[in-house]
Amino acid sequence: MTADPIEGQVLLVAGAKASVAPERLPALVDQVQAALEPRADRYRRQFECVHEDEDRAVFLAAPDHWATLGEDLGLRERERNAIRRAHEEQVHRIGRRTDREAEFETALEIRTPVVIGL
Repeated sequence: MTADPIEGQVLLVAGAKASVAPERLPALVDQVQAALEPRADRYRRQFECVHEDEDRAVFLAAPDHWATLGEDLGLRERERNAIRRAHEEQVHRIGRRTDREAEFETALEIRTPVVIGL
């Protein structure tokens, strides 16, 4: 079974900041994970993987990634923004844990994170 790419505490933070109902965010994350998981190998070839552990891999994608993927999945703009925010919050949490917060912060200035559960 695939791990949840976004931790529960991160969902709470992202949900509080997002313009979607907090109870909707976990279902959105699951929907996006279902779309991303089969693409993991393509992401490995196409994007830089900046972190990987037993639960998730973090890739840095083009800034328009969430707009494009969200459109493909039929997500509204607020839902896409909530998903993007959840992935960013997860990367910030990983950065704090691994003492790479400044490195990730710099990378996020020009790219967007994509966290895929493994």
